[in-house]
Formats: sequence, structure tokens, C-alpha cells
Amino acid sequence: MLDGWLAGIIVLFFHVVVAPFAILHALLYKRDYRSALGWIGISLLFPVAGPLLYFYLGVNRLRRRARKLTGTDVAGHGTFRFEDSRTFPLADSLPENFAHPLARAGWHTTASRLIEGNAVELLINGDAFYPRLLQAIESAKQRAWISSYIFSGTGIGGEIADALIAAARRGVDARVIVDGIGTLYSFRSLERKLRDTAVKFAEFFPPRLLPPSLHWNLRNHRKIAVIDAEIGFFGGLNIDDRHFIATPRIESPHEDIHFVARGPATAALAQVFANDWESVTGEALDAGPAAPASGSVAMRVIEEGPDESMDRLSMTLLGVISGARREIRVMTPYFLPHRELVGAFQAAAVRGVRVDVLLPERSNLPYVDWASRHQLWELLKWGVHIRLKPAPFAHSKLLTVDSDYVLGGSANLDPRSLRLNFEVGVEMFDETLARQAREYFDACWQRSRIITLMDVDSRSLPARIRDGFFWLFSAYL
Repeated sequence: MLDGWLAGIIVLFFHVVVAPFAILHALLYKRDYRSALGWIGISLLFPVAGPLLYFYLGVNRLRRRARKLTGTDVAGHGTFRFEDSRTFPLADSLPENFAHPLARAGWHTTASRLIEGNAVELLINGDAFYPRLLQAIESAKQRAWISSYIFSGTGIGGEIADALIAAARRGVDARVIVDGIGTLYSFRSLERKLRDTAVKFAEFFPPRLLPPSLHWNLRNHRKIAVIDAEIGFFGGLNIDDRHFIATPRIESPHEDIHFVARGPATAALAQVFANDWESVTGEALDAGPAAPASGSVAMRVIEEGPDESMDRLSMTLLGVISGARREIRVMTPYFLPHRELVGAFQAAAVRGVRVDVLLPERSNLPYVDWASRHQLWELLKWGVHIRLKPAPFAHSKLLTVDSDYVLGGSANLDPRSLRLNFEVGVEMFDETLARQAREYFDACWQRSRIITLMDVDSRSLPARIRDGFFWLFSAYL
């Protein structure tokens, strides 16, 4: 009898207190009306399970402890805090003489100056990237900082870990951040390898039951390596055997690209690492002085995450796509663009801009492919060109606009990257680098299959139902 009374009191408490609180919270704090309406409906229909699901999946509890949550302060460049009363700098406050028409978008979203005087190389696949990273670590004198979503302790990951251990023995400040979910992909092999060594290792908010820490949806997806003050690596490659193509080490390798930069922008990448290190360890790091100029590429590093840096990368994408004059080329492994981004691609196409979107014919996540197929008709209808690349799986993240703009980094064009993950994007302005990126894109484009509106419309009814069903869950795929 007492148990029945207690259960009744608990259910009444959820009906009268918890469910209304969840509904009010969703109404006030969800940024998308569709998300708010969905969670409100779930809380009304299921007043016990609904609020529990909302507080577990729908609320962003993560608060970064790092004090510099926005633009980097590199070589005298100012920072900007979105908790100030301003929302973005005034249009006439661009602090640089860089006259490129696409430069203003990144300035408005980050208030970080373009950093000129860098040399940047495009590295295709792990065959090009890993030897360069190993060489840089082996010659490091002051620091070797690496952040990766997946960092295996075996294979090439073991080789890089050995190089870090040797560097730490020489007195190099060697540090590694791996995402807490990402460590599970390699069964925590790196953590075991680095244990009891001089390399400092940190997991980015690992999931655990006691004390509770279940940030399943808030992942550090950044791939950064900063060696001394001069060399910075960034892009889409994890540190794992799956990215070898010329000399594959696994049965189904992943194609991808990375970039290596020399010059003052390396300090901006170091600052991103330092912010994340302080977030998970509480230890503040000095990103150090900017390196001297080494080339002609102007760069801007853009942090993106579900904190005060939310929407920086997304708004930058909208700005540069809207400013394109001749062509836009997009390569991404997971393509679930939000409504505004779909509209920007459509608008560019009807303005006469050539828009090419290259996707993998089959990714490692079939349910994402199904959800993506559900919305391709919206782009094809308005003249966007789409091709599907056969194996190896194209894991590259690349955007080029016109003849001299390149955006590289770790972010996919999906809600997980643009709303939930901690990502990094890097704008690069340079005709030579853009030409190399377009040549890589063209080579992949030529060996890919054209997909038409007829192809999408001719899917069977079961396939269309399946695709539409998974599309409903796009925000969490």
C-alpha cells in the first residue's frame, strides 16, 4: 500500500513540477522552434519519461572552464566575447587591410583578424600526413601538442606515440587530448601506452557512471597538432591506420586530407589546444608568441562548439556561400545541412553560381547516407550538381569558393558537427592553395557517379520510407 502511495506521489510530482519545468526550459532556451516543439510534445505526452529524456539528451550542460571562449589573441589581435552586449563587430570595424570580399564573414562571426604571412601545404591521405607529423615531432625542441578524435595506440598511432615519448624524454612539452568517446574506438590503447611516461594525456569529458558524466553528444572532433611555434597541422585525419591509401593497412581505408601550416597562424591553432586543455584539466597553457612570416597565405582559425562559440562556423559558411561569384565546391563525408544552409546552396545556384557537392557513395554510417538521400532532391531541383564517389570512402572535409578561398578543418556539414561537436575550421585565402584544392576535388569528381533528380525520385517506396525515417533523427546521427 505504501509503495503504491509513493509511486503515485512520484508520478504526480513529475506531472505537476518536472514536466512543466522541462516544457518551460525548452520554450525559453531551445534555439530551434522545431526542436522546442518536439521536446514540449514529448514532455506533454510522456510526463515522466519525456522530461527525463529531455534533461539527458536535450539540455546542453557543458560549460567550458577556459576563459578564452572566442577569438584568439595572437600577436596583438583582439578577442571578442559573445557575453558582451554586442552581437558582432560593426561593418566598418574590419581591423585589416585585407580587401577580399569573403573576408568579412569570418570577421563578423569571430572578431578574429586574418593572420597573413603563412605557408600552407595540402596533404592527401595518411601516406602524406603521418610521415610529416613524425618528422616534425622528431625535430621538436619546445612542444608537441596533439588533439585528435581518434588516436590509436597501435599501428601508426603507436609510432607517433613512441615519437612523443622520445620527445618528452628530450624535455619537449608533449601533450595529447583525445575525445572521451573517441578513445573507445581504439579500446583506450593510447592511454595504456602513454601511462607512466612523460607525455601528458587528457581525455575530453570521458563518459562515466560514477560520478555521472554522460556527455555522449558533446564530442571534441578537432584534429590539431602544433609543433614548437612554427608548425601546425589541421584537417580531417584521425591518427589511425584507416587513412593509408597508397599502402593500405586495413581492408576498407578512408581517403582524407590534412593541411600543414608554417607561420604566425600556428599560434592560433595552439590557442585552440590550450583552451581545450584548460577545459578538461584546469591547467592554463601559454600558446606562445607568433612565429615569423613564412608565406603568402592569409588564415583565420574558427572555433566551433556548443558553448559561446556556437554558430561561428555555420554563419561563416552561410556568409561565404552567399558571397560566391562563380563556383562553390563542397566535399564532405556526412551531408545533412540545416535549412539555412540548404537555402544558401539553392540561392547560389539560381544566381548562376556553379555549385558542386561531392559525397561518398557509401560511408561508414549507412543510416547517415539514408537520411542524406532524403533531402538531396531539394538541391537537385534548383540546379546544384551532386556526385557520389565510389570507394575508398571519401572522409575529406573541403570547401572552395571561386579561385582563392579554401575552408578546411574537422567539421562535416551536419547538425552534429555544426551544433554538438567541438570543431575547428580554418579559412585560407590564396590562389595557389585553392588551385591545388580544386585539382584534388576535380580528380575525385571525375571518377564519381552523377546523381540526378530522376535517380532520387525513382527510389522504391520502402527505401524512401527508410530514408525519411532516419532523416527525422538528423540532429543526432
